[in-house]
This record gives sequence, C-alpha cells and structure tokens, in this order.
Amino acid sequence: MWMVLESKSVRKQLDKCPKEIVKQYEAWKKVVELSGPHALRAIPGFRDHALKGEWLGARSSSLNVQWRVIYLIENRTIQIKVLELTAHDYRKKS
Repeated sequence: MWMVLESKSVRKQLDKCPKEIVKQYEAWKKVVELSGPHALRAIPGFRDHALKGEWLGARSSSLNVQWRVIYLIENRTIQIKVLELTAHDYRKKS
C-alpha cells in the first residue's frame, strides 16, 4: 500500500479549491493509495505524465481541464509526496 504525503501548503490549497476538484483529488489519492502511481497511467482521464525543465523528476496528473496534481515518487515503493495542487500553472515558486 502506498502513502500519500501532503504538505501544509497543499492542505491550504485544497481548502481554497472548488469542491469538485477536492472530490477529484480524493479519487486520485485513493487510486494511488490502493494501486500505486503506475495505476494512474491506466486511467486516461488523469493524463499522468512526467514533467520536464524546472519540474524534472516530478509527475503531473489532471483532475480536470484546468487543475493538476504535481507529485514526486519517493522511496520507489511506498511514498508519494504531493508538491502542489495547481490551476495548470507549472512555474515553480521560489
């Protein structure tokens, strides 16, 4: 079983998200916890893919047309660290 870790900033972002996005995020999280991040690639709606540039090493999954979950796979077998929940703005914040 996988564990999804969320920072305080991600929890704050969730508080500000539309309810439908929170529901989609919870569904995303359940898929990851039960089957791992590789299962996201089998669900076309998530459009899960690796990122490039500043986000090299991270992955992105779509929650809808606008919203994305940006995450890292840590320890290869047990941890997912959610970095940001964003309205499709991939610019890294310093």
